[in-house]
Amino acid sequence: MNEETYRKLISGQNRGFCPTAARLFLQIAALGYIVVIVLRNFLYSKGILRTYGINAAIISVGNITTGGTGKTPLTVWLGNYITQNYKCAILTRGYKTRQKAKGKRQNYEDEPAILTESCPQAKVIVNPDRVAGAEQAVSEYKANVLIMDDGFQHRRLARDIDIVAIDATEPFGFGKLLPAGLLREPVDSLKRANAVVITRCDQTGESELVKLEKELKAVNPYISIARSVHKPVFAQCFDGKKFAVEELRGKKIFAFCGIGNPQAFSNTIKGLRADVVGSIFYDDHHCYTQEDIAKICKEGERFKADLILTTQKDWAKIAAMVPADKGRPFAYLAIELKFITGENQLKRLIDDVLAGKILKD
Repeated sequence: MNEETYRKLISGQNRGFCPTAARLFLQIAALGYIVVIVLRNFLYSKGILRTYGINAAIISVGNITTGGTGKTPLTVWLGNYITQNYKCAILTRGYKTRQKAKGKRQNYEDEPAILTESCPQAKVIVNPDRVAGAEQAVSEYKANVLIMDDGFQHRRLARDIDIVAIDATEPFGFGKLLPAGLLREPVDSLKRANAVVITRCDQTGESELVKLEKELKAVNPYISIARSVHKPVFAQCFDGKKFAVEELRGKKIFAFCGIGNPQAFSNTIKGLRADVVGSIFYDDHHCYTQEDIAKICKEGERFKADLILTTQKDWAKIAAMVPADKGRPFAYLAIELKFITGENQLKRLIDDVLAGKILKD
C-alpha cells in the first residue's frame, strides 16, 4: 500500500466493508503501539530510563505526526538564527540517507544535504546515536548550541528547548496513533513542548487556526505558539538557471515528489497560479531509480510540461541522475519558512534560554 492510499484509508475517505475492516485492524494494532509509547514516556518522566546531558545548549525540533510537517525549513531557520551568535551544530539521524566520500567533502542525500547547503555556518552531523553525535559536536567542533533535528520523541538526550512543528492542514494525524492514524505519540505529549510552530497556515482558514490554537493551549497553557507559511523563493533548474516565482505563473508544471505531505507541495505550486498538468507522488523518503527518472521524463513529455518540478529534498537525491538530454527542464522549488505571527516571541524564548545557559562568543 503506497502512502497516498494509506492516507485515504485512515482518513475515512475510502468507504465500504473492506476499508472499514482494514481500519478496525489498524486500530487494534495501534493498541500495542500506544502501550509502548505511554510506557516509554512514563519511564523517562520518572527517571527510570536515563537521560544524558551534554556540555552545550540543546534545542530539539520535532513533530508529533509522521512526515510532512515542515520540520526541515524550521530547522534551517533556527540554524541560521543561532549561528549569528553561537557555534552551532545540527544533529540528524540521516533517515534513509547514504554518506559518500568525495575527497575531503561529505555528500549527503535528503534532509542532511539541505541542511548542509542551507545552513553553511552550522556543522551538520549525521549519526543515528544522538548522544554520540552531540559529544562529537562539542569535542571536535567546539559547538555550544546543538539543534537536534526530529528530536521530540528522542528522550535519551536532554534538551533545553522543545519546538514542535504542526501542519495546519492535518495537525493531529486524523486523531489516532500509528498505524491507525499519523500520530507518533498522544497529543498530551505537547505538555513537554516549549513552543509550537504551526506550518502551512496559508492552506487553511482563520477559524481553523484559531480552533487549533485553543486546542494547543488546552493541552499546554504555557506553550508559545507561532504561525508560519512555506514561502516559495525561486525555482532552480538542472543547469543553474533560476526562475522567479512570478515567472511560474501560467506555466505548465509536471510535479513529482517523495515527501510526507505531497498534496501540500501541489497546493503550493497552484498557489503560484501555475498549471499543474500532471503529477507523480512517491512515498516519503523514496529512493529514486533511473527507471523512476525515465518515467518522470516520459510523463513530462506526454503532458508537454514547460517545467518538471520537485522539492529541494527530492532534488538532493535525483540531481546526479537526470540525463543531459532530458528534454523537458527539471527544477526544484526552493522555499523558506516565513513567520506570520509569533516570531519575536519564539526568538525571545530562545535568546533567554541560551543567555542563561552559555556565554556568547
